Amino acid sequence: MNNGKTVVWPGWLLGVTGLAGLLLLWWLGVKVLGETGGLSARFSLSATLASLWELLGRSELYLHIAVSLKRIFVGLFLALLVGVPLGLLVGSSRNLEAATTPAFQFLRMISPLSWMPIVVMLMGVGDQPIYFLLAFAAVWPILLNTAAGVRQLDPRWLQLSKSLSATRWETLRRVIIPGVMGHVLTGVRLAIGILWIVLVPCEMLGVSAGLGYYILDTRDRLAYSELMAMVLLIGLLGFALDAFARWLHQRWVHAS
Repeated sequence: MNNGKTVVWPGWLLGVTGLAGLLLLWWLGVKVLGETGGLSARFSLSATLASLWELLGRSELYLHIAVSLKRIFVGLFLALLVGVPLGLLVGSSRNLEAATTPAFQFLRMISPLSWMPIVVMLMGVGDQPIYFLLAFAAVWPILLNTAAGVRQLDPRWLQLSKSLSATRWETLRRVIIPGVMGHVLTGVRLAIGILWIVLVPCEMLGVSAGLGYYILDTRDRLAYSELMAMVLLIGLLGFALDAFARWLHQRWVHAS
């Protein structure tokens, strides 16, 4: 008998168990659906891990990772540059919110990848269209979360700032921005997840470096175990980026 006590497992152990279950499903899928020695063997867990270990010893892999991360951070910076000021404006005015929300929701529902043909025609190939598509994808969670943060500010803070004869700039810098920063960081975390999903197909727009380009390269070389290793690596890097964004948010919340 357990006397009604519930066993509480550590969160990290449950997470590891979930990942192990995912790997087990992968192994079983190849085992059940594949043929021994056939093409499916190249997609097996053992072949993928062996290729991943080999890839980690190549310097070119780190170049592709660095290029992709640079594009992620440039796209995120552009989204912050547009999304935070717009979010502050929209959140501070009910009329502006009512006027812009339908347009923002309409644009937000358009997949960034559907703009690819138009952007390539206007900007050509290279980094510029990738930056635009990434910024377009990331701006919406940042904008909407910033606006929500402004609307949820305690009115007493603004009244106190006004009673102390603070200027608009001082109110913005001392009251509004610190008050909405938690919401902005939530938007950043959501944006990073979207950016990472959109990045790989964007890097198939005629560029010569990046994780998306490298996946195309492995496909063209019929290096399927390398392709699966790259898919696994993209998942690991995305997981690390999300963990970093979550850590930033928790640190800000605890500090405030």
